[in-house]
Amino acid sequence: MARTYKALALLISYPEETYRDLYRAAIEVIEEEGLLRKSRALKRLADELGAEDLLDLQARYVQLFDRSRTLSLHLYEHVHGESRDRGQAMVELGKLYASHGVLLSARELPDHLPVFLEFLSLLRAEEAAALLGEAAHVLAALRERLEKRKSPYAAVLEALVGLADTSADAAALSALLSEPEDDPDDLQALDRAWAEEPVSFGPGAEGGCPKASEIVARIGETAA
Repeated sequence: MARTYKALALLISYPEETYRDLYRAAIEVIEEEGLLRKSRALKRLADELGAEDLLDLQARYVQLFDRSRTLSLHLYEHVHGESRDRGQAMVELGKLYASHGVLLSARELPDHLPVFLEFLSLLRAEEAAALLGEAAHVLAALRERLEKRKSPYAAVLEALVGLADTSADAAALSALLSEPEDDPDDLQALDRAWAEEPVSFGPGAEGGCPKASEIVARIGETAA
């Protein structure tokens, strides 16, 4: 089990008041485990998340990740778009989670990056790195786009690219980066995107295993 993935999941999750005291602890976990070299950029992100106005942080998060499809944290959206293939891929990913005893709530999609990282934290380091490597081109594209916007979240993607056991395929990365950037201020385009009914995966009722957000919060216990 690699707590580094759990810590990175926290840093790339939607900012919440209950996480305020956990961001510094996440950096301590990363440094203690030693899977990554010390990163000033990750520390700056943790400091920003712990100190800045929460409403401002939440607004910026939504602006980045929810109002731009090219920055979506749903990994399969970059590969399959909204096609039926994405649905089947998520069903298969959900089965993989279930085989390790992880059940998601109806509100959680298995290809959402924080959820995926929570799952990787339960695996052996080499298994986690191999699965992460399958998404290397998506992670690299997200990193480049975030760096272009000078977003501090780029530090998390930089860390994930480094943890993957393979480099991004150049052709696949080029294809992703060739897609035009979304304009998060184009409200008509946003309305059209939101008009599409999302597909839900996982059990219909909550219960059983805790939600990913609840698992993330336990980083405070592991760092104590």
